Amino acid sequence: MKRLLLLSALLLAASACSTTPETGNANSSNAPANTNANANTTATPKAETSATSDTIIAKEKEIWDKIKTKNPDGFGAMLTDDFIYISTDGVYDKAGTVNGIKGIDATEISFSDWKAMMLDKDLAVVTYKVTMKGTSNGQPIPEAPLRASSAWVNRGGTWLGVYHQETVVKDAPMPQTASSPQAAAKPTPAAESKPAETTADAVANEKMVWDAIQKKDYDRFASYLSDNSIEVEETGVYDKPGSVKGVSMLDASKATLSDFKAMKLDDDASLVTYLVKIPVKGVSPLGERHSTIWTNKDGKWLAAFHEGTSVTPPPKAPAKK
Repeated sequence: MKRLLLLSALLLAASACSTTPETGNANSSNAPANTNANANTTATPKAETSATSDTIIAKEKEIWDKIKTKNPDGFGAMLTDDFIYISTDGVYDKAGTVNGIKGIDATEISFSDWKAMMLDKDLAVVTYKVTMKGTSNGQPIPEAPLRASSAWVNRGGTWLGVYHQETVVKDAPMPQTASSPQAAAKPTPAAESKPAETTADAVANEKMVWDAIQKKDYDRFASYLSDNSIEVEETGVYDKPGSVKGVSMLDASKATLSDFKAMKLDDDASLVTYLVKIPVKGVSPLGERHSTIWTNKDGKWLAAFHEGTSVTPPPKAPAKK
């Protein structure tokens, strides 16, 4: 899907020797303005039909097979022209992504924990764990499992990957991000405020979500999420209650947002990506890349999917001999 399973580990090493990340391209993920400190509530997305879900999962596996069989042309043919890939080291367009897989020699790719959800009739999201063995430009690929997510869109009768994002798995709960034991306790929510109306402007919607988080208005935060929303983080995949509990454990008072980029997926869905920096212990000083998919539900725009990925320095290219 949009993430088309690029496996951060894959492109991480490969990208150092290929196309550099797009600058100014949406950075970071995490449910509409969510964080890595999410409650341990497992998401159970509602799939429309098993046939459709099975088709999307099969597409995702097929694109990974293109990587394993060293078929960059076939890989690229499964992506939209405006495809975007978000990894720990950067944000890549279609050309950068296709170029990045050319140096990969995968001997084994395994998957688990598949979840697929139809966001509308022409848009689907799939999340799962992926682990790969092999080399990238001659260097061993890290075998740490990744949480991967992809968005697939139906354009002209063909399902194509339009977005993909990967996050390194951390099984242990994330540390509290508050500065003191007192601050770590669940804060008292601010006086309830009336939610502002969301629109097709995904960037404006995302900023409203963060305003609710920073004001500790968790009821307003929850009002921006669809009932079956899912959030992908290092520690797990969370449903709406899990996302709400997660933000209540976060001190986001000094969070800064930048590098916003919005992309229309279809008539009823848009993707927004951006960079979040939160100067607290336990959060990457380089920030997190967040991505949210907003969908039009009966005339109201709601956040249906979110992923957050900690930023790491890009890998160094191997020395030339």
